[in-house]
Amino acid sequence: MVLLYVFGAVALINCAYYLLFLKFTSLKTSYKHKSEKYPISLIVCAKNEAENLRNHIPLWQAQNYPNYDIILINDASVDDTLEVMESFAADDARIQIVNVKNNEAFWANKKYALTLGIKRSKNTRFVFTDADCYPASKDWLGMMASNFSEEKQLILGYGAYERHPGFLNKIIRFETLMTAMQYFSYAHAGNPYMGVGRNLAYTSTLYYDTKGFMSHIKIPSGDDDLFVNEAATAKNVALCIEPEAFTYSLPKRKRKQWLLQKKRHYSTAKLYKPKHRFLLGTYYLFNLLFWLLLPIILFKDQWQFGLGVIFLRLLFQYIVIGKSAQKLKEQDLIPLIPLYELLLLFTQLSIFISNSGEKNSRWK
Repeated sequence: MVLLYVFGAVALINCAYYLLFLKFTSLKTSYKHKSEKYPISLIVCAKNEAENLRNHIPLWQAQNYPNYDIILINDASVDDTLEVMESFAADDARIQIVNVKNNEAFWANKKYALTLGIKRSKNTRFVFTDADCYPASKDWLGMMASNFSEEKQLILGYGAYERHPGFLNKIIRFETLMTAMQYFSYAHAGNPYMGVGRNLAYTSTLYYDTKGFMSHIKIPSGDDDLFVNEAATAKNVALCIEPEAFTYSLPKRKRKQWLLQKKRHYSTAKLYKPKHRFLLGTYYLFNLLFWLLLPIILFKDQWQFGLGVIFLRLLFQYIVIGKSAQKLKEQDLIPLIPLYELLLLFTQLSIFISNSGEKNSRWK
């Protein structure tokens, strides 16, 4: 009987988190056309991204925003990245190029390259994306920029992945959905902890007040989430969740490639503020406990009680994650939410165990 009570407590904590996430699902889009158009610098760091740049620079150039420049950072590429940048810059005065050569102290460090790009900008508001990302519409830049104000200095957007056939594609998009649901929900509740560099914006004031990336400059990843974790407050963050303001990129096609990408991303979580590590760790732990205890409970004498707990917990999950999937245009994931969660939990567990004994010093 004690195990049943424990299982009920685990499910109750799961549902408490879902209640927190429910606030995000009810959040209305807030885009308003502003008469004031702040000068914006769109900053993109690229390493060996020649083909993506050929496809995506025209989309960045075509944004419906009257006052912006594009800072393209070539981070010591060995392909035609620099040549592609120069070919577009020759015909567009808005494009500025920062050509970064390898530095012994900051070998293959994206943060070093981004720092040089930020220092090149004459504007005080920046929008960031990656070279392999493209905007959902021509209004993306304007929608992100419209959230800036005297108070709001950091804008969190959604960086989605393209929808393709295959189970791996669904797992990748489900993990992206769950991550976004959490960081949007925590930010909306006044406790922001991360953002994604595929779709992020902040001011120069915030950047320099935080001393840029100096506190984690030697960490290969984290130019987005670690910066947000350090710089964000309950009052200086705005959310941009309009579908027209999403960015999209091509997901990994092979499981090994995706796992390597996730290992690099997850390695930064241990550097979050203690309260964020506690909240995220508790959410993960109790989700894992739910699935570990579930088969045991179903073979207990009071299995009917356990079945009722399982039903209520899954109902909460379907309501909250389902609404989040609708808001972020990932509706095709809804039918198999529990299966995706189960597989993702154990995938993350294997990554955490693997990361505990490895070091990574390069972003690409």
